[in-house]
Amino acid sequence: MKRQRWGSRWAFILAAVGSAAGLGNAWRFPYKAYTNGGGAFYIPYFIALFVAGIPLLMAEFAVGQSLQSSAPKAMAKINKKVEFIGWWGIVTSSLVTFYYSVIMGWIFNYLIFSFNVSWKENPETFFLEFLQRSSGPGEIGNIVIPVAIGLAITWLFVYIVLRKGTESVGKVVLWTVPLPIILLIILGIRGFTLEGASTGLDYLFNPSLEKLSSPSVWAEGFGQIFYSLSVAFGIMIAYGSFNKKKQDIANNAIITALGNSATSFLAAIAVFSVLGYMANILSVKVPEVVTGGIGLAFVTYPQAIALLPGGIVVQAIFGFLFFVMLLTLGIDSVFSLVEAIESSFSDKFNFKKKKFLGIFMGIGFIMGLFFSTQGGIFWLDIFDHFLGTYALLMVGIFETIIFGWVMGAENIRDYINEVSEIKIGKWFNIAIKYIIPIVLSIIFVNGLIDEIKNPYENYPTWSLIIGFMAFVLTPLIALIFSMLKAKNPKEFYKKEKIEESLKEDIEKNFELEVD
Repeated sequence: MKRQRWGSRWAFILAAVGSAAGLGNAWRFPYKAYTNGGGAFYIPYFIALFVAGIPLLMAEFAVGQSLQSSAPKAMAKINKKVEFIGWWGIVTSSLVTFYYSVIMGWIFNYLIFSFNVSWKENPETFFLEFLQRSSGPGEIGNIVIPVAIGLAITWLFVYIVLRKGTESVGKVVLWTVPLPIILLIILGIRGFTLEGASTGLDYLFNPSLEKLSSPSVWAEGFGQIFYSLSVAFGIMIAYGSFNKKKQDIANNAIITALGNSATSFLAAIAVFSVLGYMANILSVKVPEVVTGGIGLAFVTYPQAIALLPGGIVVQAIFGFLFFVMLLTLGIDSVFSLVEAIESSFSDKFNFKKKKFLGIFMGIGFIMGLFFSTQGGIFWLDIFDHFLGTYALLMVGIFETIIFGWVMGAENIRDYINEVSEIKIGKWFNIAIKYIIPIVLSIIFVNGLIDEIKNPYENYPTWSLIIGFMAFVLTPLIALIFSMLKAKNPKEFYKKEKIEESLKEDIEKNFELEVD
């Protein structure tokens, strides 16, 4: 089966930036920066970006591009015994799409609500009534029809975009990646003009340097980079595999990483300028209105929008712009997750793209209905905590060990330097072999210790055990997929060395020219 290709280098870069810059940039980064020392947080953040984020991103691009393979196939080519590590990321990606698509369904609904600022009276009460939220994870309740409809629209949209693969994705990201940047700039400019904005921005950028002595702040900095670059999902390996083997890697990775960080900073400015205004109007201090995660997107920021001067028309416009921004940030992440999953199954089982998409999206919709129930928001939060944190950390740890010690960090670096304009030094080897796996291991262990001391969000123990079991099951499911027979075993398990891949490609092209 002929491998799909990006229409241009910029189509690839925009798709990679779109995957990396997701909802977390808008609702996770601003809160993490504020709670971890404001301006001081940017020191560990940028150190993490250059010593961990960019090297791992380069490595994933290089592995996918050189071996022309999805994550499971790339791992199988490196060593058949580690194929399941590639599937581990893909299984995790699959489970994440089941609940991530539900959040997109919420956003589709809020686009409609924004026309008359339906949440104006009490955003928190409105959000809970919209979800018809139950008393807790033990009360599943009924399926919330508006959420289910939004879920269906999300999956339909994903199918329409992905049915032609990189050809259609490349066209869509020309709009969905620049648009949220433009909208964030508009929201930021409006925020700057509001009374109290400077107070909010002081909390975001004023450095609390004493925080730098805390190991947890450094762990948060590295964690933020790791979670926000879409690494370990199998996405960037798959996206890299759609490039030709001679495509520049170093430049592409740097542009992708910096584009992701720029989006985070724009989001933080847009959010905290408005929160400063909100605190001023309510005559409270900024910390009293600061929240992160779902609460920021669907309660706090909508409340701030409802307080904007100019009446219902102005509030409706900025409410609509805000949720369009969230939609375009989130939808690219869904595209990339599904693309990574589809390429993995196509590589091993030779599925036809449209057929697989139809089957997977049917499964995704059915599984998403569970998270569309009255108790679904609790389970969404629990599953995201264990899968989006611990599963990805484990995949990242094993992945870097395989890249650094089995495939060889030096071999990967040589390949990157051979195809890239910017040459990277031996610091890359140190990062892949030592820094990244050690730091991720520390974050993982510290997380488990904190889990025992402080159960997540004080959910019932039994519900957290179920969430933890979902994490434990992901490698077991991955192992099963790795044991299934490939449609073309000889090609799927053909052992390749990264340092020989470019040479083989040149020889193949030479033979074609001679013929």
